[in-house]
Amino acid sequence: MLRLSELRLELDHTDEDLEQAVLRCLKISRERLLECHLVKRSIDARRRDRIRLIYSVDVQVRGEDALLRRFAQDRRIRRSPDERYHYVAQAPASPCAGGPLRPVVIGAGPCGYFAALLLAQMGFRPLLLERGQPVKQRSADTFGFWRRTSAFQPESNAQFGEGGAGTFSDGKLYSQVSDPAHYGRKVLEELVACGANSEILTLHRPHIGTFKLATVVRGLRARIEALGGEVRFGSRVDALEIEPGSSSAMKPLQLSGVRLSDGTHLACDQLVLAPGHSARDTFEMLERVGVALERKPFAVGVRIEHPQALIDRARWGDCAGHPLLGAAEYKLVHHASNGRCVYSFCMCPGGFVVGATSEAGRVVTNGMSQHSRNERNANSGLVIPVMDDDLEPHARFLGDPLAGMAFQRALESRAFDLGGGDYSAPIQRLEDFLKGRASKDIGSVVPSCQPGVRPADLAELLPETMIAAFREALPAFADQLPGYDHPDAVLTAVETRTSSPLRIPRDEALESINVAGLTPAGEGAGFAGGILSAAIDGIRVAEAVALRLLERPSN
Repeated sequence: MLRLSELRLELDHTDEDLEQAVLRCLKISRERLLECHLVKRSIDARRRDRIRLIYSVDVQVRGEDALLRRFAQDRRIRRSPDERYHYVAQAPASPCAGGPLRPVVIGAGPCGYFAALLLAQMGFRPLLLERGQPVKQRSADTFGFWRRTSAFQPESNAQFGEGGAGTFSDGKLYSQVSDPAHYGRKVLEELVACGANSEILTLHRPHIGTFKLATVVRGLRARIEALGGEVRFGSRVDALEIEPGSSSAMKPLQLSGVRLSDGTHLACDQLVLAPGHSARDTFEMLERVGVALERKPFAVGVRIEHPQALIDRARWGDCAGHPLLGAAEYKLVHHASNGRCVYSFCMCPGGFVVGATSEAGRVVTNGMSQHSRNERNANSGLVIPVMDDDLEPHARFLGDPLAGMAFQRALESRAFDLGGGDYSAPIQRLEDFLKGRASKDIGSVVPSCQPGVRPADLAELLPETMIAAFREALPAFADQLPGYDHPDAVLTAVETRTSSPLRIPRDEALESINVAGLTPAGEGAGFAGGILSAAIDGIRVAEAVALRLLERPSN
């Protein structure tokens, strides 16, 4: 088959128009076209007065080889790539008694679930340990906290539990990671098999939505268990058991097992560690047992809310409301005169802001959307990369790998106090923020944040250089999106969990640089940023672990 890309059509085109675009691109008659399959559809909104759709399609035609030679210099026409997933290993059908120990995966987020799924599909029967609860119980605990009908649960909340932090988000399924092996396609196909809408296979910027994600993660669990894997909830790992490496070992330390919070010991010499970006007690434990850690760049800031209709008009113009466009998204960046960079992060069209804390006495915000994206407000993170100067007051020593975590905690504790000490989030009208005065009430934009909000002065929360950069960036963003500086737009604090503040460095074999048998993975380990990239990393580390299991001699 041939893959044709960059086929541009008007917004209100017909199926016949797409077929004609294929024929024009290849300069062939209708009789030579045998099949045509949609690969990807995206939106070209560079001109609001002429929004167009861009298609990639796979076609089967008579005389494909001749067409490839004819259009050898046309980058829009090429052979369709093989995007099928090919397993790198297969476990022995009848493992020997006393052979390799069962591989263990920590964390039931997208990375951990896909690592476990791939290991199970290769026949290795993994054991997955998750500190939180199954998604049904987790959802009840989380929504109960947001609605103030139940208390905050430190082990079952927006960060911890089945599905990871992405379960209570927009469910975005796009990434900028390089993916030459088409792992992303494997991820999307597995998600569809578990209940996600098939449109995620063809949309340029697909998303699932919170409620649909809950169904999908249950499907992933069922697939793992059907293949001989095991998933245990309420199983927090409190310690890795690590021994000195043998004299012949390439690394000074060797993983030998894990100890759970209930005192249970599990022998293990191949472990995928995918704890998520909020597992701060896990990071502290890793430091205590001697696992190599290092600082990693991350960003902090606020959430901003506008009426979704305002964003739709700013992006789509007169086409706002068209069913093929849906709720508009945006991506913004501004380099401030003081050297700080402000950018939008995790934009959630037609969604709402939620309390995403994982520790008592702290306030954290995140954005969330359902699949329909039909709530009245749009929200996005507005964040600024953290600099060493921001971390210095929180570092125990030069280069402290946990300084970023301490900085996050300090901001979240301050936000808790500004919000009144009851998990309400501090908010400020945009006009008040720009004029440097505390907000007393809200305006026409009603904040959506659950479990609640309290007007405040966000200048009391973030470093002065960040506040100055935000005040410069907001009017500048209005030059790109008219109305972005709406006086009643709401700023909600504090956004701290953009990514992990540290990395667990690994070698070319994806193993910890100093602990044999330990494979750090996903967003918490510093190797992903979002659902799709985390799932892709889960596949990569599963392959690495499987190959190590096969290479190791049996006892």
